[in-house]
Amino acid sequence: MSKNNDFSKKILKILSEKTAISLPEIQKSIEPQSDSKKGAYAITRSIKGLKEAGLIENIHSGQKDYARLTKEGKKKAHSIKLESDTSLLNPSWDGKWRIILLDLPESRKNERESLRYLLKKAGFVMLKNSAWVSPYPFEHLFMNIKKDLGLSTEIMILITDSLDEETEKYFFDNFMQ
Repeated sequence: MSKNNDFSKKILKILSEKTAISLPEIQKSIEPQSDSKKGAYAITRSIKGLKEAGLIENIHSGQKDYARLTKEGKKKAHSIKLESDTSLLNPSWDGKWRIILLDLPESRKNERESLRYLLKKAGFVMLKNSAWVSPYPFEHLFMNIKKDLGLSTEIMILITDSLDEETEKYFFDNFMQ
């Protein structure tokens, strides 16, 4: 992975944890011990690349410049979180099933495909065209995605420990190997 790509991922992670952050704070967060011009230049280039890609935007207050994630940037940050080796451990089943209903029209196909990718990465399996199920407790991640992307009616999250016998057997046979 290139150093700039590494900086870009760090910047997206930092911005995903706050509404907005000043550009000097981003620099300090990434390279706190480094005052090197090389590091500062690489971070500045990464910020510029993220802006050009439409993942972050600048906000100008009276005295400082701030950066924040765009809607696309939030999607990318969620995707990076799912790709990291440490964010999703294979937890033990807590006796509850997570069912996510995803309803995005054909006109929003790219968004729908991105969400399907994230669901798969989090261990969800497509049950029906718009229904995904998982025994793993990652619903909080999709609650955040739902909130961050304003998908209040397009994503519904159900958590249950009560299923009819046949459905429970089907889930166990297909998801608890």
